[in-house]
Amino acid sequence: MGHRILLLLLAAISALAATSSALAQAQKERSLDEIKAEAIKRAENGMYPLIGLDPADVKEAFAAIKTSDYDEWAAAFSAVADRYMAQAKAAESTDPAKASALYVKAWRLYSFGRWPTPASPGKKRAYAKALEAFLAHARLQDPPLEVVRIPFEGSEIVGYLRLPKNAKAPVPIVIAISGLDSRKEDLSENFGAILPYGIGFIGLDSPGTGQAPIKASENAERMFSRVIDYLQTRPEVDKTRIGMDGQSFGAYWATKLAILEYARLKGVVAQSPPADATFQKDFVLNKTLGNREYLFGLGPALMSIFEGANSVDDLAVIFPKMSLVSQGLLGKPTAPMLLIAGVLDTQVPISDTYLILNSGDVPKEAWINPQGGHLGRQVKIWPDPVIFRLVIIPWLVRNLEVPAK
Repeated sequence: MGHRILLLLLAAISALAATSSALAQAQKERSLDEIKAEAIKRAENGMYPLIGLDPADVKEAFAAIKTSDYDEWAAAFSAVADRYMAQAKAAESTDPAKASALYVKAWRLYSFGRWPTPASPGKKRAYAKALEAFLAHARLQDPPLEVVRIPFEGSEIVGYLRLPKNAKAPVPIVIAISGLDSRKEDLSENFGAILPYGIGFIGLDSPGTGQAPIKASENAERMFSRVIDYLQTRPEVDKTRIGMDGQSFGAYWATKLAILEYARLKGVVAQSPPADATFQKDFVLNKTLGNREYLFGLGPALMSIFEGANSVDDLAVIFPKMSLVSQGLLGKPTAPMLLIAGVLDTQVPISDTYLILNSGDVPKEAWINPQGGHLGRQVKIWPDPVIFRLVIIPWLVRNLEVPAK
């Protein structure tokens, strides 16, 4: 009996050691000093999430940050942003173009002050100021940006609608869905580049983020179906040419809608779409927590978008239910799709993109960067704005059947 107990004890110790070894393989979060160094490098190289931020402004904010306190972070970036906000207001009556550019600077700094998610009072204030600065910029745009409020389940969906100038007939439109930590403001600023092609857009926050009325869940894509309903009531919109674009977690919703709304969508772009492997417990524990491609806090950011996700264990229970395989969706008819991904992506494995490519009833197109990371990005070679300009816009123009000028 004693020999058997000893064997069982040894087996238990071996199993515990194996578990500890597996968890040890998970990457550790960056220290504050590491975050500062990496953020400055990303600002200098135009890398997400610091695209468009002046490295000097980032360094100035970091000089005031001595701890990992969320409110200290938000206050430091907001202080730099406040200066630009004051300058913008002073310039608005005499030099609207200058004011607009200054509002953009303020918005980007406030937004990074709340990044990756407004999880404290200070970060919430930074987010509110980011909205104020962006909308001040939007008021000065030509053509104008319209804030739309779509009734939805006792609340409302807030979207940013912008249409081409002087359109003579109903125009095609793209529903642009933000990711886990980006927001509809980021998308709306980017998608301004599509207006000259005669295509409009509506920028939206993903479920559980920004001003979205619902948290992420197995059926939260219903919010975007409601947006399609709304767009079909707008006389300026060509109801037969509605497209969709989603980035990262936004690409998850875009992929679901490509299946569930295939009859109403003319084409869907999904950039690094999670589908199945991303949602498995092993991936969450060993690849998501402490992910270094993500600047910091990927696990907590993911927890924040789900109701009742207060720990890693909660996330490991919720995530498998989000799998498109578990939901029985892959293999069903789909709208035409463009899938964009990087083989070296550590946040969403490339296998998820291949899985979507191999399913459905119609041919799909893909842009796969063998040297690319998340969203197909490659520093200095394929940054986000270049992928958007050279890959996404031409595909949307072609699939929304915009006549050549």
